[in-house]
Amino acid sequence: MAEAQAGTKRLNDLQTMVSLAKRRGLVFQSSEIYGGLNSCWDYGPLGAQLKMNVKRAWWNAMTRREDIVGLDASILMHPTVWKASGHVDGFSDPLVDCKTCKTRFRSDNTESYLQRKECPNCGGKDLTEPRQFNLMFKTHMGPAEDAASVVYLRPETAQGIFVNFENVRESSRRKLPFGIAQIGKSFRNEITPGNFIFRTREFEQMEMQYFVKPGTDSDWYEKWKKTRWQFFLDLGIREENLRFHDHGPKELAHYAKAAVDVQYQFPFGWQELEGVHNRSDFDLTQHMKFSNKKLEYFDEATKEKFVPYVIETAVGCDRLVLVVLCDAYREEVSIDEETGKPDTRVVLGFHPELAPTKAAVLPLSKKQELADPSMRLRDRLAREFDVAYDETGSIGKRYRRQDEIGTPYCITMDFESLNDQKVTVRHRDTMKQDRISIEQVENYLRDGLRAFHVR
Repeated sequence: MAEAQAGTKRLNDLQTMVSLAKRRGLVFQSSEIYGGLNSCWDYGPLGAQLKMNVKRAWWNAMTRREDIVGLDASILMHPTVWKASGHVDGFSDPLVDCKTCKTRFRSDNTESYLQRKECPNCGGKDLTEPRQFNLMFKTHMGPAEDAASVVYLRPETAQGIFVNFENVRESSRRKLPFGIAQIGKSFRNEITPGNFIFRTREFEQMEMQYFVKPGTDSDWYEKWKKTRWQFFLDLGIREENLRFHDHGPKELAHYAKAAVDVQYQFPFGWQELEGVHNRSDFDLTQHMKFSNKKLEYFDEATKEKFVPYVIETAVGCDRLVLVVLCDAYREEVSIDEETGKPDTRVVLGFHPELAPTKAAVLPLSKKQELADPSMRLRDRLAREFDVAYDETGSIGKRYRRQDEIGTPYCITMDFESLNDQKVTVRHRDTMKQDRISIEQVENYLRDGLRAFHVR
């Protein structure tokens, strides 16, 4: 069937992605059979693999460097940790209630409230005065639920790194500068979560704290800005969808000497993807003060003793997954030259490092004589690659299913394969097809995935 390319459309409506994510097993609403739980999401079979690939890409980018080591700290920490960090007294948002429609919202970033002091939901002006609302989840440790047993679900992973600074430095025999990287769950009782997995109350963070000598911090801050920008480009994120946003004096956190956000252009506008911060020596100094333990560093070369400064890079894993999904999505519209009717092909153009499935084996027929060798090929490839097997529906529909979940290659075994011992490999982005020997499939995939160019 002759077709002419009519154009490519990128994602401009988040609901389109929400629907695709559910249909293809990427992300589901948490507790959906009970009506769901607001701003909580479950990752399905493909979504769990995609998220794992995102975490692996970040972890490798960090810990394969000679100057960064990993850590996995506990979610529950001594409550004084959060007193020292400032979270108990200062980790809060201004909360406003609408007395008319009972909507609750943050007053610091709601445009209708800031400009006209009205409810963003109903437009009403009968509002409560802003009051501070602490974002930490409280729980109790032990049999008694009293003030002495209060602990918190951590609102960030960074403090686990700071309190383990000396443990890590001594056990790994590190000299400055060096970094500690961590991936872990954090919890924030957000007033206004939303935009799918962009802002949730339970989320995973990927943070790295880089400890440096005071006076070198500004240079390292600039270096890490460039390094983190390149990371996103290496994952295939389109550069026109990225920008830096420097924090002005009124935006800087109390601990920060300098801060910048890497922002991404989501369907709902420019929003923060990652933060790079010069945290000065605030964190280690605070924990020295509250714990009465020395967290200073002694430079043997210069005989100086000082509290290290910290350059932080912090990105939400769930938020990066959303960026990867949004950036990879495209609709390719072709026009049938005979009928003049449009045909739309939906593609998730993932970088192969992130694609949940690297290849799919598709027998042309369900007949046992094709199904058996196709399954043997799938099992063989699965020793090295994430591979799917699909024998349901026409070959065209199966190609489209794989396009929609971002599979770079489809491998079709037909009846001729039984004679010539060859299969047809179809490329996701170009739809080009190559006929190759069954024995050469692994090498073909290795070479193709290594040389992959993201569109």
